[in-house]
Amino acid sequence: MVENIVELFINIFGGLGKEVTVFIISLMPILELRGGLLAAALLDLNPVTSYIISIIGNLLPVPFILWFMSSILKWMRNSKSLNKVALFLDKKVNAKKENIEKYGFWGLIIFVGIPLPGTGAWTGCLIASVLEMDRKKAFLATTIGVIMASIIMMILSFGVLKAII
Repeated sequence: MVENIVELFINIFGGLGKEVTVFIISLMPILELRGGLLAAALLDLNPVTSYIISIIGNLLPVPFILWFMSSILKWMRNSKSLNKVALFLDKKVNAKKENIEKYGFWGLIIFVGIPLPGTGAWTGCLIASVLEMDRKKAFLATTIGVIMASIIMMILSFGVLKAII
């Protein structure tokens, strides 16, 4: 599955280089740095370079999500064509927000930092925006969570995955 996604991105962005492909994957929602580091391992890139590229790619959209997402969601809810997307995002947030709401700053770190499906910087920031968390604290929590996830994913991608392939 991951190999197919990586191959798709290489076909689309391959002319730009392997590092750019990893950066773009890390920048995207859902895949984020988890996908970027897996792609880097599959592409045989240097682990340290991959680590830095993936973290930068994953953190780049964070301030924009934290500062603008609530306004964008309000606008989407009032748009006939985007209302369904807003409802989908609301449903996703409501399903995940309980622990972040309960534990605040530390809950956001853990939510972003444990690399499970449906967690990560994008979803964490979306939830933080909806909960109207302090943006600076949410940015710090997200950054710590991304670093935590990157360490876990480095072990999985360049340790376990490399041992298998």
